[in-house]
Amino acid sequence: MAAVNEQTIEVEVVEIDGVAVEQRPTREETCHRGDRIEWSLWQGRAKRLDARWWPLWFVLGSVALVAAVAVGLCFAVLFVSWRILKSILHGLANLFSPTR
Repeated sequence: MAAVNEQTIEVEVVEIDGVAVEQRPTREETCHRGDRIEWSLWQGRAKRLDARWWPLWFVLGSVALVAAVAVGLCFAVLFVSWRILKSILHGLANLFSPTR
C-alpha cells in the first residue's frame, strides 16, 4: 500500500478583480492586547443580530411566547381553582360554626 501525503497550500490573497484586499488580523490580535480583551471591537456586533438567522429567532421567539402563555394559563387555572376551593371550605366552616 502506498501512503498518499496530501499537501496543504497556504495562499495570501492580494487582490480580487483589481481591488486590493486588506489582510485581516488573526483572532488573537483583534481580541487581545496582552492580557486585556478589547471589547470595543464587539460594539457593532453585539447591538444587531445577523439577518440570516431571523427565521430561527422567529421560531424560537414563537415557541417561548407559547410556552410563557401556557405556563401563565396553568397558574391562572390553579389560582382560580384554589380561590373557589377556599371559598367553599370557608362557607362550610361558617355553616357549622356557631353564630355570634
